[in-house]
Amino acid sequence: MRVRAEIVARLSEVPAADWDALDAAGNPFLSHAFLDALESRACVGGDTGWEPRHLLLRDEAGRLIAAVPRYEKAHSWGEFIFDWSWAQSYARAGLDYYPKQLAAIPFTPVTGPRLLVRAGAEAGTLRGTVAALLRETASRDGASGVHVNFTTDDDQAALEAAGFLRRNDCRFLWRNRGYRDFDDFLDGFRSDKRKKLRRERRRVLEAGITLRSLPGEDIGADLWRTIFAFSERTFLRHGNGHYLNADFLADVARRLPGAVVVKLAEREGTPLAAAVFLQGGGTLYGRYWGAAGHEDCLHFEACYYQGIEHCIAQGLEQFDPGTQGEHKLARGFAPTLTNSAHWLAHEGFHAAVARYLERERAGVLEYLEAARQHLPFQRGPES
Repeated sequence: MRVRAEIVARLSEVPAADWDALDAAGNPFLSHAFLDALESRACVGGDTGWEPRHLLLRDEAGRLIAAVPRYEKAHSWGEFIFDWSWAQSYARAGLDYYPKQLAAIPFTPVTGPRLLVRAGAEAGTLRGTVAALLRETASRDGASGVHVNFTTDDDQAALEAAGFLRRNDCRFLWRNRGYRDFDDFLDGFRSDKRKKLRRERRRVLEAGITLRSLPGEDIGADLWRTIFAFSERTFLRHGNGHYLNADFLADVARRLPGAVVVKLAEREGTPLAAAVFLQGGGTLYGRYWGAAGHEDCLHFEACYYQGIEHCIAQGLEQFDPGTQGEHKLARGFAPTLTNSAHWLAHEGFHAAVARYLERERAGVLEYLEAARQHLPFQRGPES
């Protein structure tokens, strides 16, 4: 097949129907609506250090057959695969690590396809072609390298075949094993763990707090501003500015009806906190949390237990509550490997990073096995 590659600086240049016809496995973060909203609401581009450089592949008829959501980065913020030490090593050697190229969903540590291709018999070949193009375009543009974060197994295999290095990390996932309800889920816990979790849920009720589920598309602009202010306050409390804005959340909810769900916590009708989720492809994704102040156990209730109940009620296969956080283990979220792929143009640094990643992978696997010992189940369903 003869193909033609091109790069676009705005996703709005690509018809939404063409982009969404590529196989994204139902992942809402890879939809044209989500990625375009990041650009149109100024979450990326401008002075953010995220310059869109989306890679497209077209056939002889001009039909879009593959694409990669890709950005030129001037820093490493908002990626959740940490390479600050690599950048520091470059600086000590008198080399520039930035700009680099990154294929990822900005600010979103969620596994999913990155080499988007048309489904069919040639999907594997297209992935290989796109993986090679990522290297070629990074070299041509003078980038220090190209990185592909939170990859699927199929994408990772194609990238490694093209010379990329594999990096592993750990996230925590809840899996639906056909539970009838939340109590059925808890029945598999050891007695002491089950009692602790029920006590946490009781504390929220005893504090006079109720939670209700709101479809994102039904939320008005004023309430979205309140929800975002909760999340922004949480970011600031940890010394960080928010990556997003209220207009972005409202825009995504409007453009992706059924994908955005908010669990709103209230006391006597007054909003206290909110957890924002997205769903698609059989998975619930916990994304943005915030509260007006501290309420005992409310974070666990809104971000984890409400999400688990939602998955059971809706028949969703799994729940990804976000990266990091060993406290998730006691609540039934199992440690799971993530993949990312990395290629550095400098041969010496590429070889050095390869040696480092080999040692790091061994450490990650050791951590994964140790973490599994802290799951709360009577009989290890994750073994």
